[in-house]
Amino acid sequence: MRRRRLRTALTTLALTAATLVTLPAAAPPPTGSPIGPSPDRDWSVAMVESTMARYTPSSIGGWSYPVGLYLYGQYLAYERTHDTRYLTYTKDYVDRFVKSDGSIGQSFNNLDSMQAGRLLVILHHETGQDRYRKAAKKIVDRLATYPRTSDGGFWHADTASRAHQLWADGVYMVNPFLVEYGEEFGDSSYTDDEAAKQLAVYGSHLQVANGLLEHAYDESKSAGWSDPRTGLAPEHWCRAVGWYSMAIVGVLDGIPQHHPRRAQLLGVFRKLAAGLEKYQDPATGRWFQVIDKGTRGDNWTETSCSSMFTYALSRGAQQGYLDQRFKAVAHRGYQGVLAKLSVGSDGRTNLADISIGTNVGDYAYYIARDRATNDFHGLGAFLIMNEQLRGD
Repeated sequence: MRRRRLRTALTTLALTAATLVTLPAAAPPPTGSPIGPSPDRDWSVAMVESTMARYTPSSIGGWSYPVGLYLYGQYLAYERTHDTRYLTYTKDYVDRFVKSDGSIGQSFNNLDSMQAGRLLVILHHETGQDRYRKAAKKIVDRLATYPRTSDGGFWHADTASRAHQLWADGVYMVNPFLVEYGEEFGDSSYTDDEAAKQLAVYGSHLQVANGLLEHAYDESKSAGWSDPRTGLAPEHWCRAVGWYSMAIVGVLDGIPQHHPRRAQLLGVFRKLAAGLEKYQDPATGRWFQVIDKGTRGDNWTETSCSSMFTYALSRGAQQGYLDQRFKAVAHRGYQGVLAKLSVGSDGRTNLADISIGTNVGDYAYYIARDRATNDFHGLGAFLIMNEQLRGD
């Protein structure tokens, strides 16, 4: 997260009962003749306005990582535009779950449930209200007892079906939150070390010779998808790798230059970036649902991971983590994602070909996942990417 400096006074809002609500289904493909994106339009603003028109803070969904991802992207648009409606919308959403005393009805027994904790840090920074610190601290306190692999990696969830498993998705769900929490509340000595350790442990298990990461690893080698020798899942699912790519950038941005794990993380990131460069689709600039099997006729380019990779490569080159040639790779990715954006007859944006939420599986499973329009995984990733590359 970019360093935040200013607090914005917000009106005290009515509290809504903290109830877990089902996430709205992703929209079907829009009808009518879409209008292609104009290069001079502010596509972050257009997407945020379209999404706020489709959903109220009460109807956008429950406490979840896809909504949390989207609202983080909306916050980045707020930071640039200073349109207080964007921040008020996020506060209205969060206040459905966080009571005035800081209590929050979440057990935080899986990493996915922790991602929206970034919104708690943001709202504390913007409002100064202590209830957001108290709610965020519940996540940090939960991590003290959260189950880990033998080398210290957080399990994807504290359930029998996820025991001993590391999913590449999980690093984004908790580690950017950790470094931002440490910065906001003066606890960086713990949070930076923990976040860097998690990225290193996950990378050591999931990254293979081609630079890419497998979707998951099972230390017990008992999951049906795990290789009996390595414990690895069989495929490079693109969004899992996208989560890792954004997480490692966020952690590198947050930890000190002299951090003892920094060189290791840079090595993982540079190897990953080379793999992404190799497997970028030359025809579209995007990346495939199963990254390294783009020559297979049933494979398809997926929009959320393409946004994630584009962001990570652009930011990595900007920050000096990667060679400057990756700016061109990111530019091709950006143009490829913009080609999946359109404006419908209602004047609202539509972002196509976003994979719905996904378990660990084989090639056929990933390829058969629904290709949704305006799924929050894609909207949030697009906003993060677009705020990085606007005008590129």
